[in-house]
Amino acid sequence: MLVPSTGLRAVDTVVAGILHDVVDDTCERLFSIEAEFGDDVARLVAGVSRLSYINQLLRRHRRINVNQSTLSHEEANNLRVMLLGMVDDPRVVLIKLADRLHNMRTIYALPLAKAQAVAQETLLVWCSLASRLGLWALKAELEDLCFAVLQPQIFRKLRADLASMWSPSNKGTCPRRISVKGSWSSMQGNDSVHEDEAPMHDEDITSIKDLLEAVVPFDILLDRRKRVNFLNNLAKSSEMEPKPKVVQDAGIALASLVVCEEALERELFISISYVPGMEVTLSSRLKSLYSIYSKMKRKDVGINKIYDARALRVVVGDKNGTLHGPAVQCCYSLLNIVHRLWTPIDGEFDDYIVNPKPSGYQSLHTAVQGPDASPLEVQIRTQRMHEYAEHGLAAHWLYKETGNDLPSISVLDESEIEESSYLPEDLDDQNSMDYESFQRYSSLKVGHPVLRVEGSNLLAAVIIKVDKEGRELLVAVSFGLAASEAVADRRSSFQIKRWEAYARLYKKVSDEWWCEPGHGDWCTCLEKYTLCRDGIYHKQDQFERLLPTFIQVIDLTDQEESEYWTVMSAVFEGKPVESIESRPNLDYVASNSIEASINRKVRLLRTMLQWEEKLRSESSFGRQDGGAKSRNHADSVVLGEVVIICWPHGDIMRLRTGSTAADAARRAGLEGKLVLVNGQLVLPSTELKDGDVVEVRS
Repeated sequence: MLVPSTGLRAVDTVVAGILHDVVDDTCERLFSIEAEFGDDVARLVAGVSRLSYINQLLRRHRRINVNQSTLSHEEANNLRVMLLGMVDDPRVVLIKLADRLHNMRTIYALPLAKAQAVAQETLLVWCSLASRLGLWALKAELEDLCFAVLQPQIFRKLRADLASMWSPSNKGTCPRRISVKGSWSSMQGNDSVHEDEAPMHDEDITSIKDLLEAVVPFDILLDRRKRVNFLNNLAKSSEMEPKPKVVQDAGIALASLVVCEEALERELFISISYVPGMEVTLSSRLKSLYSIYSKMKRKDVGINKIYDARALRVVVGDKNGTLHGPAVQCCYSLLNIVHRLWTPIDGEFDDYIVNPKPSGYQSLHTAVQGPDASPLEVQIRTQRMHEYAEHGLAAHWLYKETGNDLPSISVLDESEIEESSYLPEDLDDQNSMDYESFQRYSSLKVGHPVLRVEGSNLLAAVIIKVDKEGRELLVAVSFGLAASEAVADRRSSFQIKRWEAYARLYKKVSDEWWCEPGHGDWCTCLEKYTLCRDGIYHKQDQFERLLPTFIQVIDLTDQEESEYWTVMSAVFEGKPVESIESRPNLDYVASNSIEASINRKVRLLRTMLQWEEKLRSESSFGRQDGGAKSRNHADSVVLGEVVIICWPHGDIMRLRTGSTAADAARRAGLEGKLVLVNGQLVLPSTELKDGDVVEVRS
């Protein structure tokens, strides 16, 4: 499931996975593996063997010298850094993760104390490595397997509570009547386990195997056909021999997801006229119990307030980006379809298309009351947005063979995991949201650009008047200025023409002295909008009734805001807009590009390699001669080097400190050719730094 279906690298990865323990557990040596299966397989097996050896060495060191079998968070972080730093090929980590996943699925066979130690190490180290590579689905299964071992009673209760919420017998009931009341702290009475201690009571030992069986394998969650087969087999086996309740509860959760998916699929089929010519694909996921538990604890809320415990994703095809603008329009049409099918939950709609997250992530997020009257999250995005969210960080690290498409291995958690560092932890807490909205909208300026959304019609608009401290807006809408293309690529490098369109709309309204709702002409109209409980400005009719039409305020970066008001001044003063120098938003472009993502990963890799060097040179676990030997290890990094990425294949190249762009071109066998560093054309004498992305144009 983690490798492409074709390609030599994929084959070598599977072969190395089968052979990964041969060197450690048999008399075979690496040279015989190389002779039989090739150099690539031998390197992968050697890498996995080295990771295993270091991991066991550190575990033994903690047990003997530190007299503890559990990891502190600082030790776990150091171990993650060191292990990944010893890897030049991420496929080594893939194999090791698959090995650890198999170990966790069968951990019931180990003694209790060892099972706890392995589970805690897996949770703190290997789950983090899985997320670093973007393997969200595998990470979720690993987390739940560890959760079942470390905190079995809480695991069992969460399974039961979700099954109660999502059971077919709960259809039509009010979610607030669910027995899950209070916050996560109410569960601590049922399981006195703390995350760091994680004891396990004797009465739970016999049921650990059942708890592990209640963790749905990640490949089943990713494959619709496998999900159906899994549920059918579960039903058949239950008829022959009753399954434990916790396993039945897992089946109920998975079945509820299938019901939601089929209901939306039927509605999309009925409403297909809303998305003419667009290919729409649907997928789904269950949030891991460990993630649910962590979120309940962090926000101090009950389980019925976790709106993304199950989620659907709709991806609108855009013909490889050629129809990106119309695809954006379809996203909003599909949003209307979802809101007609299921009741939206107030305050739980986020438009990351108009206002992308700082990392560049774009999507529509909404939470609704699903077919069983329990919360359900729906994400809607275009194919281009989806590909960036899925593979933007890992694509060129996992597979560098030309022509191999990446498997879809995400389960909708990337927006939460990858973006969490940019957002306050309590962002979707209602009180926090109200305060945030008040602070944001109370400072709105007249003339600020907004987007008007009515079904699939996206129109440019500007604010004409701000009343009641930002709670009411008067907006001028241009019906002749379609905005779908601008929204699709709002944060491109150059935007002067787009800002000019908004500025001329505002100047037209000012020149005509239009100032009340209904004022305007055949292509411009003033409309009144009110800030509602869902945090969105909805349109009002003449009877002050709220309509589905709404506006999204466009958040401007500091540079965008400066450019926008400069254009506005030029338009009002009659100066030519062409004279204004448009600059690319370098900060955003850097954070939004695949090159920058790899750049960050290379810097992280560099840090990890230094951790490896530090470990070898300073500790060597008590061996006096170990440091000297390790410092001369062939794979050890020399601190007088710089590590760069050779684009577009993503290969790592090590050069001496002080090396130039010309040196990189010479090493690549393209001496005298043009060299781009971090996307910019540079002189051959430009000195390279750690983490630079270098492309030599042949």
